[in-house]
Amino acid sequence: MKKDTKVVHGGQNKKRNSGIVNTPVYHASTVVFENIAAMHVAAEQALKNRQKHLFYGRRGTPTHWTLQEAMSALEGAADTFLTPSGLSACTLSILGCVKAGDHILMTDSVYEPTRTFCDTLLNTFGVETSYYDPRLGAGVAALMKPNTKVVFCESPGSHTFEIQDIPAIAAAAHAKGALVIADNTWASPYFCQPLKLGADVSIQAATKYIVGHSDAMVGTIAVNEAALPGIAKLLGTIGITLAPDEAYLATRGLRTLGVRLRQHQESAMKVALWLKNRPEVRTVLYPALPDDPGHAIWKRDFTGSSGLLGVFFHRTTYEAVTAMIDGMKLFPLGYSWGGFESLICPSNPGKSRTAKAWPEAAPGIRLHIGLEDVDDLLEDLAAGFERFNKALG
Repeated sequence: MKKDTKVVHGGQNKKRNSGIVNTPVYHASTVVFENIAAMHVAAEQALKNRQKHLFYGRRGTPTHWTLQEAMSALEGAADTFLTPSGLSACTLSILGCVKAGDHILMTDSVYEPTRTFCDTLLNTFGVETSYYDPRLGAGVAALMKPNTKVVFCESPGSHTFEIQDIPAIAAAAHAKGALVIADNTWASPYFCQPLKLGADVSIQAATKYIVGHSDAMVGTIAVNEAALPGIAKLLGTIGITLAPDEAYLATRGLRTLGVRLRQHQESAMKVALWLKNRPEVRTVLYPALPDDPGHAIWKRDFTGSSGLLGVFFHRTTYEAVTAMIDGMKLFPLGYSWGGFESLICPSNPGKSRTAKAWPEAAPGIRLHIGLEDVDDLLEDLAAGFERFNKALG
């Protein structure tokens, strides 16, 4: 099946759902059995054979399985695990691949809360983290230690937008016995499949484009056979689960992923080109632009681009950026992205970079281009630049 068909039909099991198109929401904790033998069979199938079989609510219901199976089909995964947030998908993926005394290599473009996890909690567990230049590619081989077990990628970074050479990184990591984890939230599995590029784990903050409506927190961890045992054991042992209502909302959002992302892409490119012609703008960070530093790898490994982009200025102050943001009408100030609405927030990625200094003056802005009419968005941005320039003086 092509990806548009997978988006619509992935995970559907009308026999399992008694002919219902959308899998109902199963609110379940206890599952009862007719006898001891039936309980043992259920346990064997669910726990040892990893079959989708009702055993206990925490282990999943048809509501969860529909989303897991659909995501696995899109990702090309051996299986997909569900977590309560994108951050938990990142942290649990790491924990499922390491033990005390191990070392991981982390991209310097990583989502800041993931960095905080590595520098604090993960460190107390006896796991060392080193940061590397996101554009290093095969050069990560020189940074690997005998105890390096994970190379973590985020391509592109959600504030700095570097595209990483995942095939080269995966080849270098696998040669030294390490697994590769890739945060693929910007592109979603609709526009990129990291497992096919060589990664062992593909993470989604499904809160963003999979859910698509800013109304549910969901993380997904798609794995190949190499990463499956460690992550399955961790999640089963510590008791992580996703509420069925969130699983239902994510599945509902997934069914329109293709049409939404194509519109996000079309509108974002129009906004990016308009921004490049603004005299205030020094850099537009959007990998689909032909002059973007990561464009060649993006064109090789991705089939499209999403609605998130970065903007940095020749001259800037916090007062100017504040004046711009506070007066926006169609770009509310908010965290996250990926929903139907446009968003804006200040961007200062340099404050957390450690492997390589960030070259752009701060603050810039990050824009998520939603599903509104682009002309209305450009009018709002133009008025924002007027306030920006007035505040600059």
